[in-house]
Amino acid sequence: MDDKLRIGVLGLGVVGGAVVKILKENESIITARAGKKIEVVKGVTREPEKAKHLGIELSTDVDFILDDPSIDVVVELMGGVDFPYVVVKKALQNGKSVVTANKAMLAYHRLELEELAKNLHFGYEASVAGGIPVIYALKDGLAANHILSIKGIVNGTCNYILTRMMKEGASFSEVLADAQKLGYAEADPTLDVGGGDAAHKLLILASIAYGIDAKPEDILTEGITDIAKEDIEFAKDFGYVIKLLAIAKKRGHKVELRVHPALISEEHILADVDGVMNAVAITGDKVGETMFYGAGAGGDATASAVIANLIEIARSESAAAMMGFNRPLETGLELAGKGDIEGKYYIRIEAKDELGVLGKIAAVLSENGISIENFKQKNLGESASLLFSTHEAKEGNIQSALDAVSKLPSVIKKPVMIRIEG
Repeated sequence: MDDKLRIGVLGLGVVGGAVVKILKENESIITARAGKKIEVVKGVTREPEKAKHLGIELSTDVDFILDDPSIDVVVELMGGVDFPYVVVKKALQNGKSVVTANKAMLAYHRLELEELAKNLHFGYEASVAGGIPVIYALKDGLAANHILSIKGIVNGTCNYILTRMMKEGASFSEVLADAQKLGYAEADPTLDVGGGDAAHKLLILASIAYGIDAKPEDILTEGITDIAKEDIEFAKDFGYVIKLLAIAKKRGHKVELRVHPALISEEHILADVDGVMNAVAITGDKVGETMFYGAGAGGDATASAVIANLIEIARSESAAAMMGFNRPLETGLELAGKGDIEGKYYIRIEAKDELGVLGKIAAVLSENGISIENFKQKNLGESASLLFSTHEAKEGNIQSALDAVSKLPSVIKKPVMIRIEG
């Protein structure tokens, strides 16, 4: 067996550069833990001049790495979906193991690529929650358990925004502007604040835990853009905090997959995860609830997870020897329909401040099988914000009720709903 693992890196941005740097800076300890030296020998980047300091052979052509028979592992850090998919597929067809941090590509193509990999290694620890070893935990650490639920704060941008809204009473727009200035949010933050980024990560975790082959379009996904100060006040008054959660929950033979803002008890294990930090709470039928917490992004944290996969490859002559690598923890489960999701709900309705309005709204809710648990009213001059929380209800009933309420002449704006998660 060769005493060196030769790596080619596709994409030498913040994470790719950090992979090269850490492998050099921590070479002795990594070699001791891996059993052989792990060395990046080639890199592909659109801007070779900026990567010269890394001290590796460079090119702008992916085939520079894909067609090199001396490369053992391809590390894909380019981003995007379609082109990386083609590149990773070719790498596997050329007999090379692959490590990727590309959550969007994995959300669409993970199961297909893993099937193609067969006895090659296909690692993606860095695709969810940065340096937090949550994928390892699902595949190995919790392999004796049926996974009952996964609840994660897996988008640092949204968590930063919601933390400041909760703690300072600031508006979404002003905190988003600050997040962009600080580099926590992109110039176009849609993928983050719209929930898409978290949905990609949830699909990866759910496919490991449950064998569910769903696509982003199949699951309920909502962002945080409609959250207002009234919602923050209601949450505080009733002992909640608001977090963007990625949730997988098993109910019988079906699995709910959803990403949305949620009110969670201030006593919940995830309630104190603030700022740009990430955390994933996993409940197993034997171990109970466990939580994995840490930096969910950043060059060094993500590179750490990439290198963990590389060490795993170096330790094993055959990826097939890695227990549980290609097998989901459950089989035979189905994706629950969006309307079949069950839970408690918070509803905000802005309506004219006139006699009988509350009774009409309550009647619509009752007709749809929805009972009210808590109520608060905030006067806004000639209108009022009516804030409700409900008892357990079905998603389909809630949506029907909100559609009917929005058509009442006294209702001024489209109602806002936030789910309550414990």
